[in-house]
Amino acid sequence: MFKAWRARSAVGLVVATLALVASPATADVSLQPPGWDKDLRLAEAPDLNPDPHIVEINIEARVAPVELEPGKRVDAWTYNGGIPGPLVRVQVGDRLIVHFSNHLPMETTIHWHGLRVPIQMDGVPEVSQPPVPTGGTFTYDFVVPDAGLFWYHPHVMSAAQVGFGLYGALLVEDPADPVKVPDQTVLVLSDIGIDDHGALESPDSGGSTGMAFGREGNLVLVNGRVRPRIEARAGAPQRWRIVNAAKSRYFGIDLDGELITRIGGDGGFTEYPVESDTLVLAPGERADVIVVPRRAPGREIIVRTIPYNRGYGSVEFRSADDLLVIALAATPAYAGPPVPALLGARRTIEPISTAGATSVNIDFTIAQLGNGTFVYGVNGVPFATHHSIAAKPGETQVWTIVNKTKWSHPFHLHGFFFQVIDEKGQPVRPLEWKDTVNVPFEQTVRVVVQYDDRQGNWMFHCHILDHADGGLMGMLDLGVPHVDHSEHAR
Repeated sequence: MFKAWRARSAVGLVVATLALVASPATADVSLQPPGWDKDLRLAEAPDLNPDPHIVEINIEARVAPVELEPGKRVDAWTYNGGIPGPLVRVQVGDRLIVHFSNHLPMETTIHWHGLRVPIQMDGVPEVSQPPVPTGGTFTYDFVVPDAGLFWYHPHVMSAAQVGFGLYGALLVEDPADPVKVPDQTVLVLSDIGIDDHGALESPDSGGSTGMAFGREGNLVLVNGRVRPRIEARAGAPQRWRIVNAAKSRYFGIDLDGELITRIGGDGGFTEYPVESDTLVLAPGERADVIVVPRRAPGREIIVRTIPYNRGYGSVEFRSADDLLVIALAATPAYAGPPVPALLGARRTIEPISTAGATSVNIDFTIAQLGNGTFVYGVNGVPFATHHSIAAKPGETQVWTIVNKTKWSHPFHLHGFFFQVIDEKGQPVRPLEWKDTVNVPFEQTVRVVVQYDDRQGNWMFHCHILDHADGGLMGMLDLGVPHVDHSEHAR
């Protein structure tokens, strides 16, 4: 039978209905072999609070030995001793309390990527909070307003700290979630640089030229492992919640001819599902997908990431990297009804009206200084010093983002969702709520955002973190006087 879902409003504009077909006999019963995802299942942060509507956890940043593949260990920067950090699992509307302690040799913070939190909880040093020093603590405490997959990472020397291993996933579940696929897993895609001596690569390798390109690690990881395996039953659906937590790498996910059905992204479900044979995720982006392997029982499917052209130097002399192996069990293929019939599903998202919207024009630029070093900028100004964007609560703005550089930039706005529109101001389909969108090199992307009343200084930046640390970031001053951000930590 059909079931309807009315989604939680994103910035008060979503009225969503999603019709799905599910098989009652299989809605809550696994269709996969026992322990099907044990090789990559994420550790979860234990909830210390007995209140069913409060999740209270401890997260500790520390250097710890991590085994990335058999026999290959490295002293990495970790949350709670692992790469990735623990999966934080909450329900929409829950209060999340995170007692954070820093035992790294450097100050740090936690930014909750994509969550619409109060400005005091956004994790930007000297903007929303003081940086947490070595030996220091900070308590993050907020209500989680939106369902979806989000993630957390530092915002002090972001490229170095994320590159060293500091990132983790945060899954906000909706008790009324209509997607009755019983077998679900979270996949954190990333990479890490290991030098010839088995230590972490220097975060400034290649100097400013390396920064201009955006450094990628030489080991590709899925949930902190090199080429893990999952088991599957042929014909049975799996739901993958995927986040690209790499500091620079784009992932072009290819299932060797198998189809991927994308049902959601950064801010929850999309307007309608899209079926394709590849899926590209820029750094910071997320995807909610259904995978139904159709190979014969007993065979394997190699899931790879194929090179994505994000600019000069990103595809030359490169080949695909293995992500994971899907091993199909030697049992009869699943022959039951579809769970669910997603291609018939639709969700209605009300487009943000651009009538009367304020226009904001920003250019992503790069320059080479007289000493030969490169520096990125917003409208030609590194870190957009003295060039904050002003906004008022309740205001709607259309941002025209012009990328004048030779490299693509995933644009990320802290604290708010937006919608992508075309050059005529019409929604790009399928419509969805985004907080990160790729701006291809030498191209233009337009987004529309409507602000609520969470006043403060909100950051926007390229999520190739080398680019952000190299100057490609700015500030949105919502309902506050202009602030000089020149001394803010990066």
